[in-house]
Amino acid sequence: MGRADARRAREGSARRAKRNDKKSGIRRFFTWKKLLGAFLGVCLLGILGFIGLYLYVDIPKGNSAAKLQSNVFKYSDGKVMARVGELNRESVPITRIPKDVQHAFVAAENKTFYDDSGVDLKGTLRGVLNTLRGQGKQGGSTITQQYVKNYYLSQEQTVSRKLQEIVISLKVDNKFKKDEILAGYLNTSYYGRGAYGIQAAAQAYYGVDVEKLTVSQGAYLASLLQAPSQYDWTSATPAGQKRVKERWAYTLDNMVDMKWLPASERAKQTFDKPQAPKPLRGVSPQTSYLVKQAKQELFAQGVDESEFEAGGWTVTLGIDKNKQKALERSVKRKLTDDLDPKKRKVDADAQLGATSVDPKTGHIVAMYGGAGYPKHYTNNATRSDYQPASTFKPLILASAMENNAITQDGVPITPNTIYDGRNRRPVVGGDIAFAPPNEDEHQYGKISVQTATNNSVNAVFAQMGADVGLEKIKKTAVSLGMDGSKIDAKPAMTLGTMGASPLQMAGAYATLDNHGKKVTPTLVKKAVHPVDGVETAVPLKDPIGEQVLSRRTADTLTSVLTGVVNDGTATQSVKNTAYEAAGKTGTSDDNKSAWFVGYTPKLVTAVGMFGESPKGGTQVTLKGTGGGGRVNGGGYPAQVWADYTASALGGNTGAEFDLETDLGAGVPPTPTPTPSKTPSESPTPSGTPSKSASPTPSSPSTSPSQSGSGKPSDPATPTDPGSSPPPGGEDGGDTGGRPTGGNADGGKSTDSLPGFN
Repeated sequence: MGRADARRAREGSARRAKRNDKKSGIRRFFTWKKLLGAFLGVCLLGILGFIGLYLYVDIPKGNSAAKLQSNVFKYSDGKVMARVGELNRESVPITRIPKDVQHAFVAAENKTFYDDSGVDLKGTLRGVLNTLRGQGKQGGSTITQQYVKNYYLSQEQTVSRKLQEIVISLKVDNKFKKDEILAGYLNTSYYGRGAYGIQAAAQAYYGVDVEKLTVSQGAYLASLLQAPSQYDWTSATPAGQKRVKERWAYTLDNMVDMKWLPASERAKQTFDKPQAPKPLRGVSPQTSYLVKQAKQELFAQGVDESEFEAGGWTVTLGIDKNKQKALERSVKRKLTDDLDPKKRKVDADAQLGATSVDPKTGHIVAMYGGAGYPKHYTNNATRSDYQPASTFKPLILASAMENNAITQDGVPITPNTIYDGRNRRPVVGGDIAFAPPNEDEHQYGKISVQTATNNSVNAVFAQMGADVGLEKIKKTAVSLGMDGSKIDAKPAMTLGTMGASPLQMAGAYATLDNHGKKVTPTLVKKAVHPVDGVETAVPLKDPIGEQVLSRRTADTLTSVLTGVVNDGTATQSVKNTAYEAAGKTGTSDDNKSAWFVGYTPKLVTAVGMFGESPKGGTQVTLKGTGGGGRVNGGGYPAQVWADYTASALGGNTGAEFDLETDLGAGVPPTPTPTPSKTPSESPTPSGTPSKSASPTPSSPSTSPSQSGSGKPSDPATPTDPGSSPPPGGEDGGDTGGRPTGGNADGGKSTDSLPGFN
């Protein structure tokens, strides 16, 4: 070998030696043992870090957005009237969700749900990697993880939030039962169409409550969760419809695999297409009043307002859907169709409110509050700023009978007691001078209380007020549900000059209909709120209270008030009805309000019509409304009442009043009143249901016991006591309580009252 070859050999050996030395150095630092140790060290650190994270992170309180849900208001038959709240959500306990539907969701989302620890590590790792790559939201989470994300965490996609999700999911799985977790998941998931929670979804897609969902419908709702908007059948593309049907089938097949659905049943399943989307059941113009009144009732009975507004309540009202619609139709047919605000400015001032009550249960079955939000915010059915006028008069007679009151002549006051009905006759025995005019200054002679009630004669009830005692009358009125703070115990109160609402008047007359047992008209039948997953009903007061009037008094008043319908101020509007009825009209001062409160054995309804300026809400006259003249209680209010009552009762019109009384219009009268022989004796019954059977006129020399005035020298104008009201006036004396030129309390100075000395 030459020198050149030897040199190359030496150089090659040197290079190989150098390379070997370099490899030896690398091996010293990166041996397989050291690599394994490093890996195990990293794992240990990760485990220690996770343990620290597990100990550090607690299960947080549910986020406020997840807790928000609607309050559901239902008709008496359980059908939904309105959903009120920031989200269309109603949480339901797991017991209301059919087992097949529960299994459908587990089969679609997480078959190992009942056995896993709440976390899918493989799926979660994939989600973390995809998040790091910026690929956004990815699947792979368990039902527990999805529930944790919905209820405890935000929807942001970050590694730290994903780690929180894992830790909290493990703790939730350890703390709660699987059924509790599944219920939380089903109630917090979003299903599209604005529906949060399975109950809202069941209504949105199939128009049923959750307990009525079929397995096919449940499988569709479970399939929706993957892509709610894309899988909504009615708006999905053909490709979207194909995919959702495939996922629906996949869900059912998984149920078979899990032994939750027999193969034979699976073969029978057909895809149940959901219904077309409908606007969310919110608050319609009329139900806005019902919802507000229901809330006020609940708050008055101790329900915490902030707790209620957080949602989750199911409130069942006494409202009968058919009766409610009937009342709305009657108002339209008998009033609003007759109004033309463009043609007559006064027509824009007409407001109407009505409350209809079942006298046996005390529940409000229908309520009309007005045009609804935002046209009119005040509920006309509950407002108490207008005078009830002569609808208050029966309460005076009730008080007279309950207190065994007597006239100035010492005669017991009954429907057959004879009073002097002269126009502007000064009241005798009162502390304040008072001589109210009858309607249209109409003159009556000696007439019975029955006839005075039929024709609403002011002079008679003004005197009766003094005979009974104003404070006693006020006490009776309050016991029947009227607001004592609005009743000023002065002579004008006998003409109904206080403020009252259709709700209050319906309650007072319902108590008469219920034989004297107190009726407090109540809208809410039942209120349920989930407490720790259990639906808990709030204890509510019974609308039917104690006996506040004797049955004899209440039944006598009912008998008397049948005379108003059969032979009085309401006859024209309520005649020829197929049902037995009683009631009273009323028309207030300057024609600012007009009323009819009437009842049958099964239904009590108060209708009030009010003149209110659209600008500022001030009280104005109703005169000229609908193109007519004076509006009175026997007009629009009685017509609305009669039309509604006929519709509400339907074929159930044969009931008769069960009365225990020997007084009033329901008792066959004697041909003429028999004068009492002594002040302590009362005339024999002479109340009459018809004009032909009315008492005959009394002569000016009639005994004082017949006049009820206590003044034998009082002149009397002989008048047919059963005569009709004058043309153009139905109330026979409603003026709202103030004689012309009188002061605010209805009184006048003695020198301005004719014949007073």
